[in-house]
Amino acid sequence: MLYVPPEYYLTHKNEQARYLEHNNDPNDAGYRNFLGRLSDHLIPLLNPGSHGLDFGSGPGPTLSLIMEEAGFKVDLYDIYFAPNESVWQNRYDFVTATEVIEHLYQPRTEIEKLWELLKPGGILAVMTLPLVSVEKFRNWHYKNDLTHVCFFTPQTFDLLAKQWGAVAEFKTHDVVFFQKPRA
Repeated sequence: MLYVPPEYYLTHKNEQARYLEHNNDPNDAGYRNFLGRLSDHLIPLLNPGSHGLDFGSGPGPTLSLIMEEAGFKVDLYDIYFAPNESVWQNRYDFVTATEVIEHLYQPRTEIEKLWELLKPGGILAVMTLPLVSVEKFRNWHYKNDLTHVCFFTPQTFDLLAKQWGAVAEFKTHDVVFFQKPRA
């Protein structure tokens, strides 16, 4: 895992302005297909009526709509666009974090917090481009987004899973699921 030193973080105002540049339109078929790389793998694993959290839902929540259209209930949390603090009091059947963990200032603490929100058997579904090698970092486009402050390797996900007594199951090159052990 690599981190950007805090002195290089954008101000919250500039960070939010950058997020508003994203094209997160729920009616955009391309964006829905992009999110489908996660939802297409998650939906078949869930029981009807499962309740989830879309963490880092952004300015145009779309994954939550996809999941709701499939019959699930989804709460939203986003530090800028849906700062619903009540989500921290709930327990969920699934938590999604699509293109958000690379923005976390305290990634270990915040990912642990998401893990704790899961019910036994719940799934933490993460989408982020993994850092495959330090040698390729210099030319890697993903690092050029100034809101990306931490970069995960597949080994980082394996270590988290081991710590949790889970398995890091890579669904695609940029989608990884962790299932919380049943009690």
